[in-house]
Amino acid sequence: MPDRAPQPVDRQLPTEEARDLISLVRDIAQREIAPKAAEEEDAGRFPREIFTLLSESGLLGLPYDSEYGGGDQPYEVYLQVLEELAAARLTVGLGVSVHTLASYALAAYGTKEQQVEHLPAMLGGGMLGAYCLSEPSSGSDAASLRTKAVRDGEDWVITGTKAWITHGGVADFYTVMARTGEDGSRGITAFLVPGDAEGLSAAAPEKKMGMKGSPTAQVHFDGVRVSDDRRLGEEGQGFAIALAALDSGRLGIAACAIGVAQAALDEAVEYASGRRQFGRPIADFQGLRFMLADMATQIEAGRALYLAAARLRDAGRPFAKQAAMAKLHCTDAAMKVTTDAVQILGGYGYTADFPAERYMREAKVLQIVEGTNQIQRMVIARHVAGPESR
Repeated sequence: MPDRAPQPVDRQLPTEEARDLISLVRDIAQREIAPKAAEEEDAGRFPREIFTLLSESGLLGLPYDSEYGGGDQPYEVYLQVLEELAAARLTVGLGVSVHTLASYALAAYGTKEQQVEHLPAMLGGGMLGAYCLSEPSSGSDAASLRTKAVRDGEDWVITGTKAWITHGGVADFYTVMARTGEDGSRGITAFLVPGDAEGLSAAAPEKKMGMKGSPTAQVHFDGVRVSDDRRLGEEGQGFAIALAALDSGRLGIAACAIGVAQAALDEAVEYASGRRQFGRPIADFQGLRFMLADMATQIEAGRALYLAAARLRDAGRPFAKQAAMAKLHCTDAAMKVTTDAVQILGGYGYTADFPAERYMREAKVLQIVEGTNQIQRMVIARHVAGPESR
């Protein structure tokens, strides 16, 4: 039916190495990820073998130091890799972003000995990570978490429940924020917990609107014992580590959102170019042409915003405000673009025979994870207008 194939995004990349990297990612996405995405999402199947392939290809540690198995890539490049992966299948793109988020505490705050011992397996040894901050009663108010870690000699004993954990039950390691001291943000410490630790278990995955192939589950810590050499950073530093990780993680979500939006636009253009009504392609009608133009503009604006934030990060400059802006704009744009794609496909867009409805369902979660878009507006407003008066 459609007769126009989507064209690859024309990217501005800083090096020839980065261009080769994007070519590799596109090849993997087209050969290994996209062809099975719809079927596996419908079946709720987690593609662990894809993450193994990405690890073997050097794609699970891109923004980290090559000394430990990373790729030495700037965020400007890493995020565009995420976008390509998410366009093929959000479960994969978001999964790589979460793995990068889970690796951050060790890479940025771990000791040299900890990094030498653990990072090579995490970045290039086939391991997959999860990030444990949210709890059943503390989502947006993350500093009120209740999971406790109690000192016992040279060990810590962790007890509590984390919620909404991507890769819960399938991860090989969990970066866990637990309370070791006073109430509030200053009493939280970060720990690196093995996925096979005694006392660690996961509930059945949540039944979600979208991203059915990505397991999201509560993770229970029933007296999980870890040695002090798995504590990351100083005691009480965990919340600061968590927030620093989330600044970078929000850029990952922004890039994934643009990937989903780009995939939806490509689907809409392909369909509109092939679908004929009143004797000509529906892409000829001004009403649809203006919709496509608006969709493309929102995507380009979002891509420019997340890349601008990434370049600030790469330059070692503050980027928290821009990361919140990118997460806010890109995920809202993805929701609008995917909704418009369903509309352009009409009745077909509402069926599972075309991917537009899956993109729309997947886009919704991106407005929620790693800080809702209402939280992003609060973060941005604090940077613009200062903290709220009490």
